[in-house]
Amino acid sequence: METVLVTGGRGASGRWVVDRLAGDYEVVVVDYERPGPDADPAPRVSFRAADLADRGEALDVVHAVDPDAVVHWAAIPVAGTHPDGRVFETNVHAAKNVLDAAGRADARIVQASSDGAYGFFFADPTPFPDELPITEEHPLEPEDPYGLSKVTAEAAAGAVARREGVPAVSIRPSWIQYPGAYACRSDDYVGDLDAGAGNFWSYVDARDVADLVAAALAGTTGSDPAVSAGTHEAVNCVAADNALGRPLLDLLREAHDGIPDDCEVDGNALAEGDDRSAYAIEKAERLFGWEPSRSWREAASED
Repeated sequence: METVLVTGGRGASGRWVVDRLAGDYEVVVVDYERPGPDADPAPRVSFRAADLADRGEALDVVHAVDPDAVVHWAAIPVAGTHPDGRVFETNVHAAKNVLDAAGRADARIVQASSDGAYGFFFADPTPFPDELPITEEHPLEPEDPYGLSKVTAEAAAGAVARREGVPAVSIRPSWIQYPGAYACRSDDYVGDLDAGAGNFWSYVDARDVADLVAAALAGTTGSDPAVSAGTHEAVNCVAADNALGRPLLDLLREAHDGIPDDCEVDGNALAEGDDRSAYAIEKAERLFGWEPSRSWREAASED
């Protein structure tokens, strides 16, 4: 059985990733702290502690585990919660250190990027996209330290893939939601159009995120992998519908006073009356056979 090292596996979404992978791999979770002595991890899950922003610790722990694959999920997950410099430096140092170590270990790489890499959410005012739906080829133009750290981490993954000859995948989740705790369906969010305008009312279920991580890992191995050695690919990870359940074009017109003439709208993908997400997800389906299977319509009230 292969060993997968998962950084940030004790975090809010990281634990869903660990749970999804534990049945198929030996999973070693590396986080800033280990759980206490009373912890009872699932079978084939173990824990190590390391400060991944410290290069020596990151290199040491990856070398000691010698994994077949690395899922880098550790990060300060949002701007505004810490000083800007700490967000950027912590995320970039950890990504650089972990990805370098993974490459040296000849390990396949899957890492958490974000739709924040596009630069919409924390910009003021929110820029209108160049295209609808937003594909992975859209320019990455963040103004905030979190989005900038994700752009840098993607560049680092590409460099490691080329230099070390390993496959690498960067997953760009939208706002991650959890069964029975869908913040995007709160009264404050649903009742205020501006609350979700920064990422165009997009979201994704944590289980769909974990499924894409598993699919990406599977898609980087075998005789005919979807992502070959020496290659880096970035993929959007977003629910098929938007969080308000309203036609996307209507939402955009209402929030932005119309759709600019220089925005290219793919009429084959985005029709009038369609309540889809603003982000294209066809690339993840093409590469890994992944499609989101959860919607707020059921998951918001799940246990």
